Amino acid sequence: MELNNLQPAVGSTKNRTRKGRGAGSGKGGTSTRGHKGAKQRSGYSRKIGFEGGQMPLQRRLPKFGFKSLNRVAYKAINLADIQALAEAKGLQTIDIETMAAAGLVAKNELVKVLAKGHITSKVDVHANAFSAAAKAAIEAAGGQAVEVK
Repeated sequence: MELNNLQPAVGSTKNRTRKGRGAGSGKGGTSTRGHKGAKQRSGYSRKIGFEGGQMPLQRRLPKFGFKSLNRVAYKAINLADIQALAEAKGLQTIDIETMAAAGLVAKNELVKVLAKGHITSKVDVHANAFSAAAKAAIEAAGGQAVEVK
């Protein structure tokens, strides 16, 4: 065997179908594109969502929902997370920078403390917002809930 007589295995390759080369080729006439219509013509590309002229699904379904332009999005932090952070680091004051350093929030996020879990440590918590139950739980434990603007 030498490079000049290498051949692919028998039946592993096929010749490309040459469309539009006369009636005798079996692929002449319409060249397998069918009769008339956009898909028969050169340059056709289907638009996304096009359903052949039928009203597309995204136009048949009703629009719903609303997003307020003035919505303020807070990152929720639970009392259980604050308790765990206070115990792990031995902290008396927890602010947004401390939470960011611990990986609980990003440094530019607004933080809201929620009342899931319980807190036993006397901790001063600085955050952008507090739920009423979380504020009451922090103050019941002897700490302070300080709102930062």
